[in-house]
Amino acid sequence: MLCARLSARGRRASRRGGGRLRIRECPPIRREKSMPIEVETLSGETDMLDDEKLEGLRMAFHGPLVTREDDGYDEARVVQNGLIDRRPALIMRCSGAADVIDAVNLAREHGLLAAVRGGGHSVAGHSVHDRGLLIDLSGMRGVWVDPASRVVRVQGGATWGDVDRETEVFGLVVPGGIVSTTGVAGLTLGGGIGWLHRRYGLSCDNLRAAEVVTADGRLLRASESENEDLFWGLRGGGGNFGVVTAFEFDAHPLGPTVMCAAPMYADGFDEVFRAWRDWADTVPDEVTTRAVFWTVPEDPHMPPQVHDRQVLITGAVYAGPPEEGERILQPIRNLGVPLADLSGPMPFRMFQSAFDFFFAKGMLDSYWKSLFMKELTDRAADLIVSCGVARTSPQTMVHVPLLGGAVGRVGPRDTAFGDRDAHSMLSVDGNWVDHRGTADHVAWVRHVIDRAEEFSTGGTYLNFDSDDPSKAPELVPAAFGENLRRLTEIKKRYDPQNLFRLNANIPPA
Repeated sequence: MLCARLSARGRRASRRGGGRLRIRECPPIRREKSMPIEVETLSGETDMLDDEKLEGLRMAFHGPLVTREDDGYDEARVVQNGLIDRRPALIMRCSGAADVIDAVNLAREHGLLAAVRGGGHSVAGHSVHDRGLLIDLSGMRGVWVDPASRVVRVQGGATWGDVDRETEVFGLVVPGGIVSTTGVAGLTLGGGIGWLHRRYGLSCDNLRAAEVVTADGRLLRASESENEDLFWGLRGGGGNFGVVTAFEFDAHPLGPTVMCAAPMYADGFDEVFRAWRDWADTVPDEVTTRAVFWTVPEDPHMPPQVHDRQVLITGAVYAGPPEEGERILQPIRNLGVPLADLSGPMPFRMFQSAFDFFFAKGMLDSYWKSLFMKELTDRAADLIVSCGVARTSPQTMVHVPLLGGAVGRVGPRDTAFGDRDAHSMLSVDGNWVDHRGTADHVAWVRHVIDRAEEFSTGGTYLNFDSDDPSKAPELVPAAFGENLRRLTEIKKRYDPQNLFRLNANIPPA
């Protein structure tokens, strides 16, 4: 039979904005009679999907349906965080919006517990659940760029690397995260702090429209003029309101070459960190910067002299002319004598992916916590440095991105992401490779965040938080503050039964 499949080239826009449909012969699939599948329900019980139901699904569904008996099941269930080892009952690998609608309808009609996966980077593990249904968008990675209008359309399973690849050739950029393998959907719906937020705002601030499959199986368009309340909730409210099958972003002229800084200091951490802080408080909005405590792995991507060395990286990107950026970023390259300096003009896409090697899927067990900070006082700086050098694992990172700039020019009630007045964020990213140390690493991360609480605004960044809100109910109110009341009303309107609950969950009003 003939199977129409969009090739990788066809899924993405060509420079002229078009895609190419590749038609290829697919061998017939010979499958024995389907085995019934038990799937966990919203009530905690199980529902049986029998042979007839499964065969009907296979006939209608365009993407693959993967069960525990299928080849490729273990690969299909893997997510970014190696600590998350869960076995869903059924994985529905969607090829487009129609498949997503079918998957949502199945979950609603049978009351199934459903997780949604885009890039699979949820450190809390929201994108997969034991014995549940997994609605997997990771095959929906198309990106289309309209360079004339500077609008970028992105499918719900794309990564920021997919976006950067297509926008770079037009000298455009959409603000994303800090590595290129992160999924567009999760980062955007949770806010979107990255390498360009001070110049262009959070990822969610650049969202102009979204197409969403809601709990009743409708495909809705949300924007400033259509389903405005839903659009408001999507910009920072997480995956509470439906499955986003497509995003439309405003893009900005940049590069492709930008000036980047990444000096690595191996001593004098107190002085270097304070000097970075003082410099950061003076920089223009074109500068987005962060300080990172890390032990550099022995990897060919990194200079040999820093292998297995504990360093403080004062990283930055200048969103403007490279020659101007070289002058403005020069001070953080001279805060001491760096052991290595990876600074220089380079394509933004190269810098965005420079640390991808460290975040290979499933390589590290992770437990992360974060909080927003009112200011970086000397006492706060002392705490951060002391914790940065006392990490319980060499893979753990303690990092402090500077906020402000364009992030703070958006009102706290203009989007669901409300913590707009923070000076910076402290993120303690516990990562390790030995399962036997899990309890100690988790306890240390929590201890650091508890000690830093006195410097906090009271808010947290849910994209960088491993705790399940059902076990830590203060998380959601802390993240949304006064916006929570409106979010619960939106949840009631679009998902009154709380079908989409495997997330930083907002209960219906």
